[in-house]
Amino acid sequence: MSFVTVSNVFQSYGRRSIIERVNLQADQGEFLSIVGASGCGKSTFLRLLLAQERPSRGEIRIAGATPAREPGLDRGIVFQRYSVFPHLTVRENIVAGESLRLGWGRFFGADRSAARSRADDTLARIGLDHVADHYPATLSGGMQQRLAIGQALAAKPRVLLLDEPFGALDPGTRLSMHDFLQDLRAETGMTVFMVTHDLEEAFKLGDRVLVFDKPRWDPHDPSRYGATITYDFDARNGGIPFQTLKEETHVFQPT
Repeated sequence: MSFVTVSNVFQSYGRRSIIERVNLQADQGEFLSIVGASGCGKSTFLRLLLAQERPSRGEIRIAGATPAREPGLDRGIVFQRYSVFPHLTVRENIVAGESLRLGWGRFFGADRSAARSRADDTLARIGLDHVADHYPATLSGGMQQRLAIGQALAAKPRVLLLDEPFGALDPGTRLSMHDFLQDLRAETGMTVFMVTHDLEEAFKLGDRVLVFDKPRWDPHDPSRYGATITYDFDARNGGIPFQTLKEETHVFQPT
């Protein structure tokens, strides 16, 4: 049984169709990279997986559970723009990420000391141990994004959703974050969905690479049709298609 099942999902805002007929099955622990042109529904799809939005049609199930009505602790997300707690120090942000697993419980005594030690290990891995006692406002944008990624990973969600998480990082830091993400994924068995515009990154990190595109197009009404998964590549097998889903592109012709 698939861990994540997406069944005939459509999403539209009013008359504007964003995605349509999206079907997908993913196993637990798989890493799925998502690529495609800007505006083709990639981030919308992540919000649906998060349960931040509910689909217009169809359903998404995690581990066979009924479709979620709102975000839960089993799903974590890192957006394109860093988002951390400004009133907490860098170390406290990582501890807060771990505490999410307790339903925002707090650590006390020996448990708190252990949590702070784990946070320091995480900060060393992402290159922020030297600013552990600083506040996010004192960090550069790239450092804040590293912190946001570390915080999300510290919570060890069952499904991790990444929306262009490495775009603001310099090449060296980007590579170290790739290693950190792959190591933590191996340790936790989390399932990962990552939106990226970097094809090399998509195939490097992903077990599968999903391509979102619009197979139907109406030049007189560009919002008439939504995007769907047109290709599903097996990145573990030299890019051989895991499943080819592309339909013949249809341009609407008025009668």
